[in-house]
Amino acid sequence: MPTPNLDAFQVIADPSRREILGMLTKDTYNIKALAENFDMSRPAVSKHIKILQTAGFITIQEIGRERHCILNQEGFNELKNWISHFDEFWSRKLQKLDNVLNDKNKT
Repeated sequence: MPTPNLDAFQVIADPSRREILGMLTKDTYNIKALAENFDMSRPAVSKHIKILQTAGFITIQEIGRERHCILNQEGFNELKNWISHFDEFWSRKLQKLDNVLNDKNKT
């Protein structure tokens, strides 16, 4: 059954997937090791991993007979671009405020 196309925000909306991503910032894990950290079946964890992989958040690397999950920057680009838009917005607002305050202090 194919995974529906999800945008990055739909992918990270699930707390279990966010926890998996958080775990992968510390180390790579094989699917079994990831599953041991959750109160759900291994197939359920595998489904979350598949969604993260399809969305580009993780890659699966075969190391010997094990499949290890590794963070992949690609999935985070959509999030980064969206947040960057608002960073720029607030930077412009703060710069305008700074200009107003500087002009007021000059008078």
